[in-house]
Amino acid sequence: MGERKLTRGELFFIGTMLFGLFFGAGNLIFPVFVGQQAGQALGPAVLGFLISGVGLPLLGVAAIGMSKSDGVYTMAQRINRPYAYGFTLLLYLCIGPFFALPRLVPISYEIGLAPFIKPAHGTLGLAVFSVLFFAAAWWFARKPSKIMTYVGKILTPAFLIALAILLIAVVVKPMGRGQLPTAAYQRVPVLTGFTAGYSTMDALAALAFGIIVVDAIKNLGVTAPTQIAKDTIKAGVLAAGMMAVLYALLAILGRNALGEFARASNGGPILANVANAYFGPVGSVLLAIIVILACLKTAIGLISAFGDTLHELLPQVPYQGLILVATVLPIIFANAGLNQILAVATPVLYFIYPLAITLILLSLLTPVLGTSRWLFNTVTVFTLVPALLDGLNALPASWHHGIVQTLLNFGHYLPGFAYGLGWCVPAVLGLAVGWVLAQLAAHHHTKKGVG
Repeated sequence: MGERKLTRGELFFIGTMLFGLFFGAGNLIFPVFVGQQAGQALGPAVLGFLISGVGLPLLGVAAIGMSKSDGVYTMAQRINRPYAYGFTLLLYLCIGPFFALPRLVPISYEIGLAPFIKPAHGTLGLAVFSVLFFAAAWWFARKPSKIMTYVGKILTPAFLIALAILLIAVVVKPMGRGQLPTAAYQRVPVLTGFTAGYSTMDALAALAFGIIVVDAIKNLGVTAPTQIAKDTIKAGVLAAGMMAVLYALLAILGRNALGEFARASNGGPILANVANAYFGPVGSVLLAIIVILACLKTAIGLISAFGDTLHELLPQVPYQGLILVATVLPIIFANAGLNQILAVATPVLYFIYPLAITLILLSLLTPVLGTSRWLFNTVTVFTLVPALLDGLNALPASWHHGIVQTLLNFGHYLPGFAYGLGWCVPAVLGLAVGWVLAQLAAHHHTKKGVG
């Protein structure tokens, strides 16, 4: 009997589940904002956004599959175990209770429910909603084996139907053609769109959701590591394709909105204005359904992934206890407000993203470059300091003084530093140096063995 492999229907539902896990709060508001900021430079800006917002997550899922690992901790151990432990913990705190989970509530509340709540009751309304929202997410996340059903077969199809209604209206009856791009998108639209894609956190989420996909495939009876890898990559391709189409349409929505409305500080108000313009009061209800479904399904996945992986790191702490932590902490942070969350999250993302990107690329290139610790460690060391400088540079301008400014003065010598890409050249240099060291180490080991 041949090895069990997923049927087309099963693969479709795994891919839909993965798309549903990915496509949450940031995936709605950030491409809309990019579209508005890019204006007439929409094409190259969206290209950059798709590279980081779709391409990198796809590579992340592929890296999980090709390395035949069950998550980021296993992949990062090729550097060393202490680094793997620290990096995995930081990554899951970012996409879990510290940043990604808390921002789901203010986004879904401000876009979806605030129009129906009196301003005087806004603080209380946000607090009550945050408790109800995370209570629902916790309830769904209690049983990881059911996530494909909850997210892939129920929540995601409902979300896509609601979003399709809005996007069809945007395509059929466009509001405008966009205006001149902002300064950054005039100068380097592709690079600006690329770093804007960091905010979705999807490259980080790809490393986190890998364990959910692998577990779902195993639960369907696929046991051969090679077949699990193939099915994981196929599901990633399907999810990435769906995201790319929706990102492009949402960016068009943001660009065209300038035909009727003034620029907004983020994508949330743009979505609200557009939905109301097309459908009136019903548009507010439609948008509430879209955003709450989007955020809820992502919350379920993030809480479950947090519990799964941290239980691996801390086996003495039960899964149910960990998901409770991942549910309670975001309730507290969510009530700080969206702008405060984004202000803190952005510098951390500029720091951790380069480390995630290099880990993904090294894992994908192991058939060519090998798995030498010299290679993995050297690339990571060469990336670490520039990534830290990129993170410091993303701090609010009021922080740019004293020791921070002194460090930033060194950062300006790095190509691409002004655009949050100061890590790229050092990473390539680290790759070259690491490869040479790996070859020398291999030669020395062979010579020693022969002797």
